[in-house]
Amino acid sequence: MTLGDALGMAAGNLRRLKLRAGLTMAGVVIAVGAMVAMLSFGAGNHRLGASQAERLGLLNTVQVTPSSPRDSLQSPPLDAAALARLAALPGVRLAYPLDAFTLTLARGEGALPIEAQALPEAALATRLFSQLRAGEALRGVPGEVLVTDAFLSALDLPFGEATAVVGDSLFVSLTVASVDSGLAQALASGEGGLFGLAARLPADSLRDSAARRRLLSRELGAAAGRFVGGYLAGTVLRDTLVVRGVLEGTQSNRLRVKPILLQPADALRFNAAGPPANPLALVTALQSGQLFAARPDTGRGYPAVTLDLDPYAPYAVVRDSLRAMGYQVFSYADQLADIRRAFVIFDLGLLAIALVALVTAALGVVNTLLMAISERRREIGVLKALGADEREIRWLFLVESGLMGLIGSIGGILLGWLVARGASAAAKLIMQRQGLPPLELFATPLWLVAGALAFGLAISLVAGLMPAARAARVDAVEALRGE
Repeated sequence: MTLGDALGMAAGNLRRLKLRAGLTMAGVVIAVGAMVAMLSFGAGNHRLGASQAERLGLLNTVQVTPSSPRDSLQSPPLDAAALARLAALPGVRLAYPLDAFTLTLARGEGALPIEAQALPEAALATRLFSQLRAGEALRGVPGEVLVTDAFLSALDLPFGEATAVVGDSLFVSLTVASVDSGLAQALASGEGGLFGLAARLPADSLRDSAARRRLLSRELGAAAGRFVGGYLAGTVLRDTLVVRGVLEGTQSNRLRVKPILLQPADALRFNAAGPPANPLALVTALQSGQLFAARPDTGRGYPAVTLDLDPYAPYAVVRDSLRAMGYQVFSYADQLADIRRAFVIFDLGLLAIALVALVTAALGVVNTLLMAISERRREIGVLKALGADEREIRWLFLVESGLMGLIGSIGGILLGWLVARGASAAAKLIMQRQGLPPLELFATPLWLVAGALAFGLAISLVAGLMPAARAARVDAVEALRGE
């Protein structure tokens, strides 16, 4: 008996039992369809994450931060010298620091603190900062800035309204610490200042040394307090910035991309004015002896440095070199590997759920074939009387079970694809209504189609083994005698 003969006889048997065979194949269709739909969700998310990371250049981006005090190997500070060493590493195309400060954005009647970041022109040309949701790239015109998704979130704007902020003028201000204002407050000529000390001093108290010490300590403490208050009050710098474009996909905190990105020349106007008005800056300046000195840019430390790697550079070598220097390293290449492992576990979980449905469908195949054996004993007896051996009878029933599995798997793949398309359309509609960019969360790659077809066929063949063996053992004489 050839395969063609077996397929013809199996198709004829299925046509005679349309209802029973149809219900059995429907079970296979539902089981395979559920498996395809669920695994399409996992494959779509995996493809989405990988494509987004590749498109934005995240796989070639490394974030370097100083080691924590708990680490055994302490890293040197991330200053200008460290930046030069990092840029000289093999495979590193560009190294630029996180040079950030907080601006105050005038918004209606109030004010909104928002972080800004200075980026060199070479960094703005990388893929990470070249993907725009709206607007255009910076042209080198003073006062133009890029904003990120974090800026839209701070203003409670949906991502779909990114074009609404392009061309807007941002009225920003920055309070910088001023030694002049501190000294002016400490030496004020009023009743509270040092210049008014003579009017407040009782003449007889100066004759007592203890009273003079107490008076000196009190007045110096008060003067120091007035100096700190005046220093922190500082000078308010105001500027107007124009939004040139909105970057896409930079809302991740791990990327350390700030809501507003300035050109170096614009950021220099703020940085050159002095340290930000906060107590830590005052303490640092006092400890370093730089309170009255010009603010040196080369000695500043940065909280993080971003490395743009050559696409063909051995990432593992660069990562190990950075860790050997004592730095902490964050990279989406490592994150993507972890995500892939997580998706493998996720897909296995979905496959386990689909396997339950497939086992149920397989039991339907077993039940259909067992009933067919009892109803077709005379047919089996005739076949054996005509010379068919047990192997050919077993082959016939295996082909019949395989045919049900094949038809059911094809229908299941089509059903799963339709469910995935419908779920994808619904997800995109929800995203658009929420002001989010529509993303494709489902994918049906060829490996999933081939795997579902092979899996459904294999389950059906395994389900047909026991009925086929029982059919092969039917005694031809007993079957014909019974008829």
